[in-house]
Amino acid sequence: MDTWKYFGDHHFNFDSAGLSIDVSKINRFDETLQKFDRESIFREMAALESGGIANADENRMVGHYWLRNPAIAPSDALKTMITDVWESLDRFTYAVHSGDICGQNGKFKNVLCIGIGGSALGPQLACQALSRGPHNKMALFFLDNTDPDGIDSTLAELSGKLGETLAIVTSKSGGTPETNNGMLEVAHAYERAGLTFARHAVAITSADSQLDQRAKGEGWLKCFPMWDWVGGRTSIASAVGLLPMALQGIDYKKFLNGMRDIDSLTRTPDIRNPALILAAAWYSATYGIGEKAMVILPYKDRLALLSKFLQQLIMESLGKKLDRSGRVVEQGLTVYGNKGSTDQHAYVQQLRDGINNFFVTFIEVLLDRSGESVSIEGHATTGDYLEGFLLGTRQALAENHRESITITIEKIDEYFLGILIGLYERTVSFYASAIDVNAYHQPGVEAGKRAASAILKLQAAILEHLGSHPREEFSVEMVAKAIGSDRLETIFKLLEHLAANRRAKRTKGVKIQQNMYQFLA
Repeated sequence: MDTWKYFGDHHFNFDSAGLSIDVSKINRFDETLQKFDRESIFREMAALESGGIANADENRMVGHYWLRNPAIAPSDALKTMITDVWESLDRFTYAVHSGDICGQNGKFKNVLCIGIGGSALGPQLACQALSRGPHNKMALFFLDNTDPDGIDSTLAELSGKLGETLAIVTSKSGGTPETNNGMLEVAHAYERAGLTFARHAVAITSADSQLDQRAKGEGWLKCFPMWDWVGGRTSIASAVGLLPMALQGIDYKKFLNGMRDIDSLTRTPDIRNPALILAAAWYSATYGIGEKAMVILPYKDRLALLSKFLQQLIMESLGKKLDRSGRVVEQGLTVYGNKGSTDQHAYVQQLRDGINNFFVTFIEVLLDRSGESVSIEGHATTGDYLEGFLLGTRQALAENHRESITITIEKIDEYFLGILIGLYERTVSFYASAIDVNAYHQPGVEAGKRAASAILKLQAAILEHLGSHPREEFSVEMVAKAIGSDRLETIFKLLEHLAANRRAKRTKGVKIQQNMYQFLA
């Protein structure tokens, strides 16, 4: 086989987007691409963008594509809603940067973003990837969990600075427990500092949600909308991602332009379509049944959070028990990653020599840095070494029959980050069509939320029982019988957690069945 010709035939350039995709290291690619039902894939894409009900579970449209190109939204009302947010966001950002809107201790210098999942990952990725260091307009901090120790750590960084810190609370439903917990902890921290939280707070949420009502009732600085037709994992082009970007000083319009341009490019109904090519490569590598994991290896520190962002976007979208006909298929695509060349010193040993249960996606960024590079050894620069490690790893994997994709972009800026994220959003949609699952609902996530709620109710019953008998000790079995539950393992774990946090007293037995627990006032 003429390997140079084969490489050329499987290295796809999209010059208008400054993008190329190399699938020459993917087996069965040509066969898969020819078998793809492109007519169905593009028909479903068109229906999605025209406002069809894509999330049937909740009877919702899915319109994240409209966020960067309101002209394609299916109604004038939707177009106006989107452009109104841009104008409102610009006015608010200008007022914050100029000091017309300020905190109790003066001009806002910091932003604390409180959210979880898509309400945090998108802003985190963008603000890290596009940071200008000391030239940022404002410093950004994130609370993205309900971990008390993590909350304390972040608040410690802002000690003495809360009066100059703008807090953005993001929850589409307005009732996300992790976000609500973070908000309440932060509000308490403002109060301890002698400050009024409402005078430093902004909400991004659905109209009339619990959070919206609270923000308006307490007189928060601003409320930005979230719409039911935008999922959390595709919300980066909404106020969720755009407001933190704008406050940091990032040109979010340029970011939206990149997303809009790649959207346009991926509407091309032929095989020279970057998202179709990428979806076919995924299908080829995993046999369309998620048989192998996808390892994301961006060779750029600015993209260190990309694998985490794509993990949610891809796994929450594709990890489904049922197909669209209700048949059990247990589909998905496992995603994990690191960054180059850190991966050289982490798991590349297993990737090359261990179990062959993965394929790699290399993210190559051609421009090393904005300025000149010094020579480190001979004529080689640090950027040359980084490129050498990427190409060397790619070659070493290929030599041992390990498949890989290489995505190349010119540089990291707002436009190219938009290109990259938009490409993956469309690829997820195409791949979901190919494997016949609904990419736009998440029943497993909702099931987890319901289970967590039930456990918190169980804990409340435990505390009520212990509190009603403050001088008595109880074993796990005694507590379970008293509260009418057979969930002995869960009750044990809850009692251990309460004891560790000095909310119950524990007397240890030889075996855990002999442990005794007592209310600790």
